[in-house]
Amino acid sequence: MFFLSVGCTGTILYYGSEYIESHSGYSYDKYYTNQKLEKAIKMEKQFGLENVAYYKSDALSKDTSIKKAFTEIKKSTGWARNKKGDWVYENKSDLVGIYYNLLLIAIWMLIYIVYHYVENNRKDQIDRLRLESTVKELELKTIKSHINPHFIFNSLNSIRALVDENPKRARRAITELSNILRSSMQAEKAETVTLEKELDIVKDYLALEQMRFEERLKIEFDIEEATLQQPVPPMMLQTLVENAIKHGISRQIRGGIVRVIAKFKENNMELLVQNTGQLSTEINEEGFGIKSTQNRLNLMYQGKAVFGIHNLNTSMVESKVLIPVEV
Repeated sequence: MFFLSVGCTGTILYYGSEYIESHSGYSYDKYYTNQKLEKAIKMEKQFGLENVAYYKSDALSKDTSIKKAFTEIKKSTGWARNKKGDWVYENKSDLVGIYYNLLLIAIWMLIYIVYHYVENNRKDQIDRLRLESTVKELELKTIKSHINPHFIFNSLNSIRALVDENPKRARRAITELSNILRSSMQAEKAETVTLEKELDIVKDYLALEQMRFEERLKIEFDIEEATLQQPVPPMMLQTLVENAIKHGISRQIRGGIVRVIAKFKENNMELLVQNTGQLSTEINEEGFGIKSTQNRLNLMYQGKAVFGIHNLNTSMVESKVLIPVEV
């Protein structure tokens, strides 16, 4: 059973408890399948509802045309229905192109990330090396510029005592002291000096100390001539000799001997400073000369140089330095 209702907004056909709308601006298939729509149109024609039937036929044809157009568009862009009736994309060449482009983008992003990571890491490494170099330079300057102030005071006291007694020797002592001080200041500007120049400083130093110890200090040199032009850290040998005087000779009532030896040994130059006395714990743990020599050699030769101090026998101590020979 159906009823017809006409209003200003359109025509509504009631069929049982359901209804059909008739208006050019609405859809007519909200609650019906295509078969029900066709049956409703036949019933409308029987009762002379041509207007309603016309709109229903027109809506149905439009809906079918839209579905066909949508289907054609999908097919033309590579889509098709599978066995289950679902739409799937079948244009494999397009898919390959998409995957290829995505792969290129991924590779480019990976290269970009790796490049910036390596670049940042390289910059950090350079900054770290610069910092280490600066620290080493400061350490070397501190070590090289160190001269025991007690030595200076003792030398000045000895010179003062000689001014009236032996003016000629006093003048020579002043020259020797000035040579040592000048070499100490110049040591900051040079990484190495020749062994010959270093020995000149050692001789001036021992000459000043001999004024103080007089007959209690004996000095010996055993130098291979071929070693004289070999480079050595400035003031290093002087530091070892100073250490021998301070911890060896000065503690002996009768004094002793200081012997300086330089010779080649395999691919190294061997420097030896021997002195009367016995090695003590204080020398190993507190002596600035020991620590400074070890630190300087490590900084300058990256572990290739060797330094050690030991008892040569019951009455002699030996400081040994092995420096790689420059070819």
